[in-house]
Amino acid sequence: MAEDTSQLSEQAGNSNSKPPSKFGGLYSHWVLFVLVLVYIFNFIDRNILSILAEDIKADLGVSDAEMGFLYGTAFAVFYAVFGIPLARFADVWVRRSLVSVGLLFWSAMTALSGLARSFPVLAMFRIGVGIGEASASPAAYSMLSDYYAPRHRATVIGIYSSGVYIGGGIGLMLGGLILDNWAQAFPQPGSAPFGLKGWHVAFMAVGVPGMVLAGLVRLLREPMRGASEGLITAAHPEPFKVLKTELAAVIPPFTIWSVYQHGASVKKNLLAAMMLALVAWGLAYVTGNILQWVALAIAVYVTISWLQGLSHRDPASFGMLFHSKALIFTTLAFPTMAFVAYGTSFWTAPFLMRVHEASAADIGWYVGIGNAMGGLIGVVLGGVLGDRLKLKMVNGRLLVGFITILTTAPLILWMLYTEHIETAYWLNFAYHIPASMWVSIAPATANDLVMPRMRATAGAWFLLMNTIIGLALGPYLMGRLSDYFIAQGADSGSALTDAIASAQVMFILTAVLLVLAMRYLPADEASRLERAEALGEKVEKAATE
Repeated sequence: MAEDTSQLSEQAGNSNSKPPSKFGGLYSHWVLFVLVLVYIFNFIDRNILSILAEDIKADLGVSDAEMGFLYGTAFAVFYAVFGIPLARFADVWVRRSLVSVGLLFWSAMTALSGLARSFPVLAMFRIGVGIGEASASPAAYSMLSDYYAPRHRATVIGIYSSGVYIGGGIGLMLGGLILDNWAQAFPQPGSAPFGLKGWHVAFMAVGVPGMVLAGLVRLLREPMRGASEGLITAAHPEPFKVLKTELAAVIPPFTIWSVYQHGASVKKNLLAAMMLALVAWGLAYVTGNILQWVALAIAVYVTISWLQGLSHRDPASFGMLFHSKALIFTTLAFPTMAFVAYGTSFWTAPFLMRVHEASAADIGWYVGIGNAMGGLIGVVLGGVLGDRLKLKMVNGRLLVGFITILTTAPLILWMLYTEHIETAYWLNFAYHIPASMWVSIAPATANDLVMPRMRATAGAWFLLMNTIIGLALGPYLMGRLSDYFIAQGADSGSALTDAIASAQVMFILTAVLLVLAMRYLPADEASRLERAEALGEKVEKAATE
């Protein structure tokens, strides 16, 4: 088996480092540790915006809806759009190199956010952060699926996903400390070096270390695709050609040429573009926010264009992804949980400042610790529980989703309406435990339903849905609803409280989608190899000793 895996690594095009002789083992744990660090930086850079929101609003003169757009849509659309081609690239290129380059880029964009002096410039740098961060998780899911046996998949991805909460918590703590200390050191803004505000310094402070970590990631060994399942995956002869093709499929106006070149219907593509333009115009007219809906329409149009092209240039991947009702419903159900999670997490710091008059440093410390510890416990617990339930029943992992639904909403509502800030801090910690238990379930389930060479693409599809439904809509719509309540006469604290509470109804849709996913999962998982062969995929198993 060792000789087989060495040969597979050479086929994978990783000639710069010697691979481990088997999956699992101590080195696999080292890779997992480094990738957790990457994800921690991913969410430090992403989530620090929450604690900085009130200062940015005051400095740049923007509304709640605009801050929701900046945190959610501006980041999410480009994260989602570029996540698809970068995931396809990860399926054919050296994954550790892709993660390294992406980390270097998004860390630089975060540091440059500290130079922004206007909302459009800050939005531009946040878009850059989104593009860079799109490289990480699909490639990491794929690497970890090759380093660990399938029976541990949700547990390992859960440990990796703990970076979401550790990074988010650290971002809040660092942001709060920097804001308060900078304000004390330079009470008069004009006296600060180069006219920097605290939020400028915070972006720089968290961006630079990630650029250093990128060098460590580049030294990791590339695992053998399919090794954990005894499947052989040949190296792609032209990986950069794949990247070029996939980028053309998601960047307008090249999307139209890509659709035409791959034999898909240009007429249907243009019709979809026109319909989306009309819907975006209508929503912009009603809400008065053009950027939000134009950006979201572009993301949906790009997704449609990519799907059209994928169905022709790689029908096997398209079929495995979109002829599986279990995969479709799974990758729709969990993003509706993300809608609640992203929105609530982003607006918690402003909520505590407005309702309880808490300081940035206190929020950064107590909420940051609560997010990190609660999320860490929940995401690992969810992965372990999901894997154990999976051994007992095919739908075992999906049952974790119902635990999230039944426990998260009551705890969030209690946190919002308690009169005691100490209780709110404890409840923020408590709700993060069940709210994070689902995070590893969707990518693990998606990986179970596709072939090894399609894992990063499947992961990107889940992240695409997670980003559009959860990140692009959750924070924005909560902010929009808060603005509406303010316009009706509510104070800013009550308005934001009621907006977050109202969003919990999304869990009803989650439950419906989970039931549908559980209906189809047993048959789709059992027929994976047969479905792949029927789609023209060559299924070749590695020799065993």
